[in-house]
Amino acid sequence: MAPAPASGGVPPIARLLGLSGLLPQIGAVALLLGNDPASRFSALAVAYAYAALILSFLGGLWWGLAARTEGAPRWLWFASVAPSLIALVTAWPWMVGLRWPGPSLVVLGISLIGALLVDRALVRAGIAPPGWMALRVPLSLGLGVLTLAAAAL
Repeated sequence: MAPAPASGGVPPIARLLGLSGLLPQIGAVALLLGNDPASRFSALAVAYAYAALILSFLGGLWWGLAARTEGAPRWLWFASVAPSLIALVTAWPWMVGLRWPGPSLVVLGISLIGALLVDRALVRAGIAPPGWMALRVPLSLGLGVLTLAAAAL
């Protein structure tokens, strides 16, 4: 028998795994706070790659919710591909030798926090499962703020 959902209808395993997903960004920020020149680029690269990966993952979640919803709103299909495109565009400065990853980290951090608007719309439309926002708010805010902190460091 599965354990009962935690407060807000979020299963304990989802909360535990979701919050553990903040660890890579916490590690990158900790390395940046250590101010070790030898690990700076690696820490920034990890912070960038992880934020881009998770932003793309959110788009995949939204695509899955759209696919399982009969008559899913058109906006959801567009919203679900936007995160991957944003992640790709933020790699562009690096590809052409411009300043990176600071500005790209800012875009990713803001996008992760802004993703909560889509999540809220999913709840209002009855598409997201119970407890969605109880999980999404701390994860999106946490990763978004950590990504912005990496950009600032």
